[in-house]
Amino acid sequence: MKLARLGDAGAEIPVALTENGAFDLRPVTDDIDGSFLASGGIDRVRDEIASGSLQKLENVEELRVGAPLARPGKVVCIGLNYRDHATETGAAIPAEPVVFLKDPGTVVGPYDDVRIPRGSVKTDWEVELAVVIGRPARYLDDADDALAYVAGYAISNDVSEREFQLERGGQWDKGKSCETFNPLGPWLVPASDIPDPQRLALRLAVNGDARQHGNTSNMVFTVAEIIRYLSHFMVLQPGDVINTGTPAGVALGMADQCYLRAGDVMELEIEGLGTARQRLVDA
Repeated sequence: MKLARLGDAGAEIPVALTENGAFDLRPVTDDIDGSFLASGGIDRVRDEIASGSLQKLENVEELRVGAPLARPGKVVCIGLNYRDHATETGAAIPAEPVVFLKDPGTVVGPYDDVRIPRGSVKTDWEVELAVVIGRPARYLDDADDALAYVAGYAISNDVSEREFQLERGGQWDKGKSCETFNPLGPWLVPASDIPDPQRLALRLAVNGDARQHGNTSNMVFTVAEIIRYLSHFMVLQPGDVINTGTPAGVALGMADQCYLRAGDVMELEIEGLGTARQRLVDA
């Protein structure tokens, strides 16, 4: 089962996608958000589908695909979390997770346009595994228990403006929080359907040319350890998103540093989580 939000921006409807078709979730919930996740919404959806009480939706392929999560509480990002990415950028392998926050308003649909900020010459791509929290996590003692706090996983593109990030005062958030800078989806795949988040292949191409090809097995800090670690510095709430880092292959690490321009197209894929595609336009 996959959870999605389909329809025009601001008017998406919650949908469950299964082998037997697409089901309208509006009898179960108004939206797929933190409240839905915290109240056991995923299990309720499974039960309703099994009972045959939900109505099927037709022609869903004609609808826009929105971000699979409405109104993220916060977007927490982990930097330099793949050894090859740290190496390509000339950074040391971090001893502890590198943490920064991204404006939740950057989250858009997986096929929506990404706007290049005014004055930008260094807009970059980053395919990442997104973790969506399903229940409050605070002061977790053991990473072995941390995955129990995950509601599901999705594809994230942590779009970054490197000049804003690295050359304009040293504050990463400025290069990460421009509008449309976090396409998410197409689906939220429940955690129970992803047996091991540390065995997922990630890929990204620009204009058909392969740029990133990695695997979550190469993370410096695992998903479980990231959740445990973060819970000692902030309370993770249902509906929060964690971007877990990107593998090598970003423009920043390329010899010619061929950054994104209007008209470019990014195509992303994570094993088991689907594909996404975004076109670059000028803001």
